[in-house]
Amino acid sequence: MEYIIKPAVAEFGLTVVRADQMGKPGMIGKQVIGHILNARLVIVDLSFHNPNVFYELCLRHVTRLPTVQVKRMVDTIPFDLNQYRTISIETRDPYTLMPKIQTYTAEVANQVRRSLEDAEYGDNPISLYYPSTKLTWTDK
Repeated sequence: MEYIIKPAVAEFGLTVVRADQMGKPGMIGKQVIGHILNARLVIVDLSFHNPNVFYELCLRHVTRLPTVQVKRMVDTIPFDLNQYRTISIETRDPYTLMPKIQTYTAEVANQVRRSLEDAEYGDNPISLYYPSTKLTWTDK
């Protein structure tokens, strides 16, 4: 996050928010979902196969809002998601990671740029199979 994601989104005026860094009192799940539904862009880290992340990605898919997928190179992702562009980052040792940090940052920045330029595109499994489906909500 510190060396790839934050530098990649800086030029777009985006702020990186992670659930484990939200300090606001209250229900964590509600805060996370609020951020997912209201964020201009979400970068989803599919590493470690965290079920919450896949659930949150699904929410993002039904909103058809911009999303960028990243993962550790050693991780595989389910078939229905591996068809979509995912930036794989080699993290096994610092000797392979460090020389490629600028490359990974550029890849993330490129995907962020392209996602924001065509924010309505929403290319994902939901939009593919149910093109007229889009979740909308009103903020209370």
